[in-house]
Amino acid sequence: MFPQLGRFCSIAAAVLMLASLAVRAAVLVDFQVAQPPPLPQDAKQCTVQILQRTFGFSFGLAEVVEFTPPTDCGDPGTWAGVSLNFTVTSNGTQFDRLGIFTFHNVEIWRTSTPEPTRGDGIIWTFLKDVTRYTPLFAKPGTFILQLDNLLETGLDGQYATTLHATFFASSEKHPPAPQANEIVPVSTLANDTGNDASVPPVFSLNVTVPRNAVQIFAELYASGNGNEEFWYFNTANQFVPSLPDGVTFGNGPFREVRLLVDGQLAGVAFPYAVIFTGGIVPTAWRPITSFGALDLPTYFLDLTPFVPILTDGHPHNISLDVASAEDDHAINQNWFVSGSLQVVTDPSGKPTAGKITRYDAAPFAVAKTTGSVGKNGDVNVTVSATRSIHIEAEITGGSGQTTHVVWTQNLEFSNTQQFLDDTSIQNVIQTAHGTFSSTHNGVSALEDTFSFPLNINFTVLDPSGDSFVATFDHSYDRTSHPAPFILGSTIKERQLASGFFHEASTGNTGNGTNSNTFTYVDTAGNTFDREVTAVNNNITADHQGGTLAPRISQAFPSFDTQTPFVVSKPRLPGARKIGN
Repeated sequence: MFPQLGRFCSIAAAVLMLASLAVRAAVLVDFQVAQPPPLPQDAKQCTVQILQRTFGFSFGLAEVVEFTPPTDCGDPGTWAGVSLNFTVTSNGTQFDRLGIFTFHNVEIWRTSTPEPTRGDGIIWTFLKDVTRYTPLFAKPGTFILQLDNLLETGLDGQYATTLHATFFASSEKHPPAPQANEIVPVSTLANDTGNDASVPPVFSLNVTVPRNAVQIFAELYASGNGNEEFWYFNTANQFVPSLPDGVTFGNGPFREVRLLVDGQLAGVAFPYAVIFTGGIVPTAWRPITSFGALDLPTYFLDLTPFVPILTDGHPHNISLDVASAEDDHAINQNWFVSGSLQVVTDPSGKPTAGKITRYDAAPFAVAKTTGSVGKNGDVNVTVSATRSIHIEAEITGGSGQTTHVVWTQNLEFSNTQQFLDDTSIQNVIQTAHGTFSSTHNGVSALEDTFSFPLNINFTVLDPSGDSFVATFDHSYDRTSHPAPFILGSTIKERQLASGFFHEASTGNTGNGTNSNTFTYVDTAGNTFDREVTAVNNNITADHQGGTLAPRISQAFPSFDTQTPFVVSKPRLPGARKIGN
């Protein structure tokens, strides 16, 4: 544990380290386009190493460490902010792997690994703002990183990881960060592995919240795995028989993450489609990963209307599941989900009273499937869905203040799939957009307005099936104010990517391009923008601006652009396989 000096910040340190490595060797520097943590770099900083571990054969063998908060930067919990620095190196051949960070049984970060290269290998660093979890960092507890990796024939890549936490001291200039009074896990409560649950079946947990709770905001983590990794490529069941075997999975492309309180629907999320770096065309995600691959988005719901139920002193059931638009709402195996409840309590300590005064929330979204099968065998399918939730409650805290809560969600989804030219061409045109809104006595308490358009073309180039190309047009436009005590922001990200892959007995080769336009602004006035392009492992253009932009430009190594680079075998949507 040591205080950092002056204005020398963790962002600059990470940039300098990556730059020096790039100078010494042609190490591929991977990164996800994202804003640097909006934390006070002129504050006193104290950094501690939480863990260091090389994940070789680590399936089912998480890293479990005990954490004690530092005191060099003020009393625990009084910090102006907290950030994590996760730095990883790898060399060899390996699939991307999911990483789950759990602290006090609460998932605080979901990430994944870029796929490594042979030779000098890869390195990446991601800095994450975890200020909203300050109540957890303020006390000793168990910290777990689950990163299941396998070593076997053809897969020898290991992930050498280091995780640091930096605490920013509060002062008159930088007051302590607002925070919840308590954070309640909605997880498996495991002490030796990540606390995410696999669904289906539905995950349920009995929780008890303080009787003087007056506000509760739920945070959801959710990502598809296995036959659900490319859920947006899955086809409505009624059209699966019209397609050849080995092209798609069923149960359709619509997914809705649901949270229920004692069996009553409390809120939902239409998830953003994160493409992991081994997905579809790995060459498209080097060195720039797809958006969200290193920091998967989360989703906030206002559970305050359910406070009168949850504060009666008894345990109550919180359930998480993922539903499709099929008649039985079934999905394939599987999704990983978890959550937490950020609880604000009344200072009086007296029990909260109240009641739900309006409840309008159907168990499932309203969905429709249409499509056609041409005489030439072309199949066109569209799945659409809408969701509306409106819940109101009157809540009286122990101090006597009564709050009228209005929580609404209005969401829309559409996915069109085209199987053309004897299924050698597959197009996905998807949109998901909507608004979450909560007011407490007419004052906004939670806002989330989002649009997640996704367009993918996948084309097999020859009858053998050993060569293909894919193009991606993917956007993340979101204005999110998760809770009154959590910083709000607006992010606009558009990613245009493409890649080619060829499988041969002499080795797999390919190439790829990736272009990003990103802007960030938050409710504290911080800004950041970045326009960056990569072609065949090389950064060909990069501009960063705004108040959060680093003062030191990052150096990237150069690679031969004429020689296609060697790549591992990709994972393809549905049941597609490379070659015959």
